[in-house]
Amino acid sequence: MAITNKFPVAMGDVFPHGAFVVSEVEPVRDFDKSAPGRPVQQLDKDSGLPVWSVSVLDADPAARRTDKTVTVKIAAPHQPVPPEAAAGLPFRPVEFDGLTVTPYVQESGGRPRVAYSFRAAGMRAPGHQRPGPGKNQDAA
Repeated sequence: MAITNKFPVAMGDVFPHGAFVVSEVEPVRDFDKSAPGRPVQQLDKDSGLPVWSVSVLDADPAARRTDKTVTVKIAAPHQPVPPEAAAGLPFRPVEFDGLTVTPYVQESGGRPRVAYSFRAAGMRAPGHQRPGPGKNQDAA
């Protein structure tokens, strides 16, 4: 079967009304390899790159409260830098390149439901061209 665990998706399919960065970009901790006082950053299984996470607000007015803010994980050699905030807005508009979604069953709250894990290859300001081959706009 040609279906894998993660599916490539277009930014507009996941966030048709746009998305906004609402947190700092932070390293994802590898709980299996970390020890008290010695955190270890998670590495991406496919690329071997460090994994970073950022919280994103879905601008869809019809989004359910539980789906309004999601976490997107980004595999990058250096900490990705979010786009600048737009004038007059407290949040930073963002678009993700190489966005994938992995559905899974979340069993919290006593009732199982389908949830989604999001990963991206990079992030940028809306309307800006994605970097060409061999260029990494996320490198700081």
